[in-house]
Amino acid sequence: MTGPGWPPYPFDDSSGAADPAEWVRRQLLERRVVGLFGPVDDRCATECAAALMTLDATGDSAVELQIDSADGSVDAAMALMDVIDLLGVPVHAWCTGRAGGPAVGVLAVCGQRVASPHARIQLTEPQVHFDGDARSVHMQAEEHLRRWATFCRRLSDATGTALQRVCDDTARGRFLSAGEAVDYGILDSVAGPDSQIIRLPGRPVGFRPH
Repeated sequence: MTGPGWPPYPFDDSSGAADPAEWVRRQLLERRVVGLFGPVDDRCATECAAALMTLDATGDSAVELQIDSADGSVDAAMALMDVIDLLGVPVHAWCTGRAGGPAVGVLAVCGQRVASPHARIQLTEPQVHFDGDARSVHMQAEEHLRRWATFCRRLSDATGTALQRVCDDTARGRFLSAGEAVDYGILDSVAGPDSQIIRLPGRPVGFRPH
């Protein structure tokens, strides 16, 4: 994956083939940028939290968290939210495409929250599946409801929106435009035409609010 305008990647896997994803990740980390892309599952949250904590330990300037995640696990999202709360450096979130379900909580607890003009936010409870006998399934469902109630309270606190409204909106899967998300308290602003693009060698990757 090299060619005009593309420098060779400095990272090689065990087979000797270049790994563009790892190269981009390292380039972004050097610029104190972390990506949260895809469902917020345990692996994604762990990797994102590790990157954030590493940047916290290696510098004092703010970290940018780019978010494009439409789903995820409540527990994984809340664990990542805890890490963001405890970091010693500010975390500036940039929603580049979509934030849905538990990912909305991660976006909401960041210190500065910006989204691209066409970003979409969905307040919705994630789908969950339980296995086991009737008693086990009942207990798992009760625990999930308890954890989801805790998540909704945290989202209410982070946005300044009444808890009952948060619960009602997540129950019906409400979609918000970027502007509506500002009014809701999930975002601080929508990126304008003067926003800056983060440029890596060879091509632009991501955006940086002005």
